[in-house]
Amino acid sequence: MLLRKTVRFILGDQLSRSVSSLRDARPEKDVILMAEVMDEVASVKHHKQKVVLVLSAMRHFARSLQAEGFDLDYVTLDEPDNTHSFSGELQRAVARHGADQVVVTQASEWRVNEMMASWGEGLAAPVEIRPDDRLLCSREDFSAWAGGRRNLRMEFFYRHMRQKTGFLMNGNEPVGGQWNFDSDNRKALGKDVALPPRLRFEPDVITRAVMDMVARRCGDHYGTLGSFGWAVTRDEALQALDHFVRYSLPSFGTYQDTMKDGADYLYHSVLSPYINIGLLLPREVCEAAEEAHVHGRAPLNAVEGFIRQVIGWREFVSGVYWSQMPGYQESNFLGGKRPLPGFFWWGEAPLRCLAEALRNTRENAYAHHIQRLMVIGNFAILADIAPKAIEEWFLVVYADAFEWVELPNVHGMVMHADGGHLASKPYVASGAYINRMSDHCAKCQFDPAVKTGPKACPYNYLYWNFLAEHEGKLAGNPRMAMPYRNLKRMAPAQLSEIRAEARQFLDGLD
Repeated sequence: MLLRKTVRFILGDQLSRSVSSLRDARPEKDVILMAEVMDEVASVKHHKQKVVLVLSAMRHFARSLQAEGFDLDYVTLDEPDNTHSFSGELQRAVARHGADQVVVTQASEWRVNEMMASWGEGLAAPVEIRPDDRLLCSREDFSAWAGGRRNLRMEFFYRHMRQKTGFLMNGNEPVGGQWNFDSDNRKALGKDVALPPRLRFEPDVITRAVMDMVARRCGDHYGTLGSFGWAVTRDEALQALDHFVRYSLPSFGTYQDTMKDGADYLYHSVLSPYINIGLLLPREVCEAAEEAHVHGRAPLNAVEGFIRQVIGWREFVSGVYWSQMPGYQESNFLGGKRPLPGFFWWGEAPLRCLAEALRNTRENAYAHHIQRLMVIGNFAILADIAPKAIEEWFLVVYADAFEWVELPNVHGMVMHADGGHLASKPYVASGAYINRMSDHCAKCQFDPAVKTGPKACPYNYLYWNFLAEHEGKLAGNPRMAMPYRNLKRMAPAQLSEIRAEARQFLDGLD
């Protein structure tokens, strides 16, 4: 009896041995197809380090499957006959192997998922698309939870996920008697606080070959490669997880919102790129953090804060993405219209905090969540940047940026462009917040204590200008009541001066 030959197509963010398309794979009857294609590498000109991370991790993952005895059909970016599209490479592979069947796991992004849905029409073999069950909340489960809710709130979803997964639960009640310890997680970093060591990985022969190829073929992409030190294998990613839990997690909660000149990683896990491409699974990183708390190696506020980022925000934005696409990105509630300033792509930003966040992004394809939200994002919304312009930038520059996670975070949380569907208020702040949570202001040409004039921090007059500009849309928001009370107390002449300086600054950005 002849065995059916199956082509199992693995995408670059599906590098998990337990992914649904590989779960029942058998070396004696299956061909594993993996393809590096320019459609995915260059349709968005991703940071050079992200391209290297994904392609090197793909090559290492392929090698691990070959070690199990699988027949690997691996198409490199430089292969002469490469069609440079997923559809084209799948069609070639089916013909090459005389396949009777194709098995894939559903894509994480809308565009690729729509492409997958069309594969069955043009191929000589039927296509089975399996759910991606690496997420802890399926798309169907999220839709059931969200059904009938006018606005979605992560906090309520997070509690639902705690109960569903059992993480940090004592029966039906949260460990420690409360769901959220965020109020304990806003301490500024003192001068005498020692930062933990960071684990980075020296590029091996495979990674260096990919780096050379990316430098040659993607020279016009954003960012630099010199500091590349990402994990590119499952074993390395597990080392990174263990290192975070041992050295950084104990203080992660307390200092997760702080910023420091030249301190690019602080106590953050820097694990999201590995989770997003499949080298780590969301459940196992939460289990590792919870185990550290159970054994007294990490306090509850740190572990709860970390787990909230994984089963709260990460799962929540995935659900929002799939329930709202494809039209989600079209809204523009606040009417942002300005182009992105050129210094986002090159050159030096005029504010120290922004310059540091952009430097970190350019050099490392990374910036932590407060840099992204309260420095870069805060500037973008206060400066009236068009949502699509800043969304494109975020998708390009970060190693962990995939549309499903980037778009809801930037469109909904950073830019409030969905009018409050995802977040209950705009995340805006003046220079006082940045001064409280960082040491950047001491080295800046502007003073966070000054509201107007040449020494005034631009975040100050941009903040009050923003409130005045959008009063009609935001003043009725209960969470904005205090800022608008303060705005009402401001003398008309002072507000007029503030708004004039804001316009002058914005008009001079480019």
